[in-house]
Amino acid sequence: MNKMVSCNSFFLLLLFFLLFLNSFHLTHQKKPISLSFPLTSVPLSKIHASKPNEFLSSQVQNKSAAASPPFNFNSMSPFKYSMALIVSLPIGTPPQAQQLVLDTGSQLSWIQCHRKAPRQPPPPASFDPSRSSSFSLLPCNHPICKPRIPDFTLPTTCDQNRLCHYSYFYADGTLAEGNLVRERFSFPGSRSTPPLTLGCAVESSEAEGILGMNLGRLSFVSQVKVPRFSYCVPIRQARDKINPTGTFYLGQNPHSLTFRYVDLLTFPESQHKPNFDPLAYTVGLIGIKINGRKLNIPVTAFRPDAGGSGQTMIDSGTQYTFLVETAYAKVREEVVRLVGTKLKKDYTYGGALDMCFDGNALEITRLIGDMAFEFEKGVEISISKDRIMDDVGGGVHCVAIGRSESLGIASNIIGNFHQQNHWVEFDLINRRVGFGVADCSRSV
Repeated sequence: MNKMVSCNSFFLLLLFFLLFLNSFHLTHQKKPISLSFPLTSVPLSKIHASKPNEFLSSQVQNKSAAASPPFNFNSMSPFKYSMALIVSLPIGTPPQAQQLVLDTGSQLSWIQCHRKAPRQPPPPASFDPSRSSSFSLLPCNHPICKPRIPDFTLPTTCDQNRLCHYSYFYADGTLAEGNLVRERFSFPGSRSTPPLTLGCAVESSEAEGILGMNLGRLSFVSQVKVPRFSYCVPIRQARDKINPTGTFYLGQNPHSLTFRYVDLLTFPESQHKPNFDPLAYTVGLIGIKINGRKLNIPVTAFRPDAGGSGQTMIDSGTQYTFLVETAYAKVREEVVRLVGTKLKKDYTYGGALDMCFDGNALEITRLIGDMAFEFEKGVEISISKDRIMDDVGGGVHCVAIGRSESLGIASNIIGNFHQQNHWVEFDLINRRVGFGVADCSRSV
């Protein structure tokens, strides 16, 4: 009897040791692996953004996040900045390159799928499920396909084929819908993710899908268990026909030793409704400087109140920066003080930007000076005067900051325009966001 117990114990220990070795091989590489992916860029009009709120692609909804163990490899990909950050990733078995909008404000990732129709060519760069051996559709009885699940803005439904149908509303009013599926991201070197829950959109006019990167349980980073990711947004030259290329990392960034970090903020459940998004990357903004002068904005303008209004988030999926009225009024007051006589009267671009100018943009930005967003721990996003305004066409330049209420939201959002030439790292293990100045068109 004792010998049998001893023998069983030995085999259990041996099995555990073999499993440990296998796990060690996957998660503890002696040399970090970096993988690069192809990338393309498209105009904003072809991305999921629609007027009047064409600057905001991120979704804002209430959900809860869960902690995850580490991702088992590092990868690097370039992207191009064309008012949205587009990355091309390989999906399926064998892999098909899919263009996705990198969006830290969204949860569900979804791809453009196509149905085979007679006499109709498939949409360019759409995903063909029939070519992938790892593709599967989620049936209605799947645990994720429940009408009351909080991960979707509209209840999931059963379609005529008893498959799970999702509908997803974004803050700009865009609706994405299709079937929920399971599919792998297949990276070079025979490395792939486990099957992930994705949306498979059909009959859509959109050119790209979404890579949802927020803290929600169905986001790409949560499902793949990525410990950190980062990107570097190159400066967009309005007159250039070719957009410069930046870089997107999954896993360890070799430049991270130069980053300065600010902690992600957490708040009690009482502040999660109706305007608070608990799955956003919420940071402690404490002030804004223009031309070296700190504006008289109370810190409370950058913190959520009892109803959740005032949250400050870093969002790769929103183009410009948007501030709640208390903060925006002070920014506009300072701009008017510096260059008020040159403001374009009775003009608002896209229903959101109203600090706009005709004429010599260099002269105007010289008068306004540099700008900075100040965070806790002395961390700053410094914005040189040549990146304060955007060329919106027709000889008009606008300060790239708008009122949050113009988008129907109650949050402060630092968009990707003011992240140009900065590394932005989201460290999920240590719950912090890092920033590092860089020439993003050259950083790899």
